Parts: sequence; structure tokens; C-alpha cells
Amino acid sequence: MFHEGQSEIEKAKIAFEFVRDEISHSWDIQSTRVTCKASEVLYYKEGICYAKANLLAALLRSQGIPTGFCYQRLMLFDTPDKGYSLHALNGVFLPSLNRWIRLDARGNKPGVQAEFSIDKEILAFPVQEEFEEKDFPIIYTKPNPKTISVLEEHTDALKMYKYYLPDNL
Repeated sequence: MFHEGQSEIEKAKIAFEFVRDEISHSWDIQSTRVTCKASEVLYYKEGICYAKANLLAALLRSQGIPTGFCYQRLMLFDTPDKGYSLHALNGVFLPSLNRWIRLDARGNKPGVQAEFSIDKEILAFPVQEEFEEKDFPIIYTKPNPKTISVLEEHTDALKMYKYYLPDNL
């Protein structure tokens, strides 16, 4: 995946596109498998956003690229009455630009189109503040404990996704 001649921007783009495109989102493929650790996500090639963020962080950190975890509070489905959940993405520091960018490797599908960009954020989901969604502007060094706990405590990803995802930090 990586080789010595690549810049950190090239490595970040390669890793992002790999996780976004080659690792399926469990809900999109209607899989019950729950993955958490980067090694599990890589082995099974699936996970929800929390697990995919873990993998992207591990890949980039293995290349010496500082990577953290970011969160949004979003409607779980299409209306507020169906509830909210935390959505995970990554903050990546690019030394050559001397700044952080946020990347959302959730996985694209109709209506969801996240892209790698150093110029502007192109995340999977725009925050709709009028529906009490929220973008948390902090980059955390570790995944939120609630996101790890929910992955470790459940064995059915579909049931977990519908009923048990945390809705706030």
C-alpha cells in the first residue's frame, strides 16, 4: 500500500481511499459481524464508522502521520424521531501543509459521497443544525470510550446499529 517515495499527502489519500472503498460499512452490506480493532476490520474487510476510523488511524500512524478521532452527532436515519448517534471520522495532520484535515472513510453510497481533499472538507454527512445535529470541533488522540464499548459489548452489528449506538460524547 505504501512505499518510501510517497509524501504524507499521498499516503493519507491512499489509506483513506482504501478504507473508504475496500472496507465495507456493516450497515450497507447488512452484515451482523461486529469489528473493533484495526486488525479485525482489515481481516474481515468490514465495520461501522467507529471501526473504520480505528483502521484508518492505525494505517496512517504506522506511517508516522499523526491521526486522531473526530465526531458528529447525526440523525440515525432520516428523521429526528428515529433517534441520533455519534458518527466517527478522522483528523489527520499533514506536516507539509502544517495543518489538520478531516477525512470520513465511512464508505460512499447513493447520497453519501466523502472525498479526500486538502482544500475543503468533503465529509459523508453535512451537519443539519436545525435538526439538532452537531459537529464536534475537537480531534481526540483516542477513540471515544463509548464507541469502543458498544463495539466490544455487542455481537450483532445490525441490532447494535439500530438500537445501541451512543448519541453523544
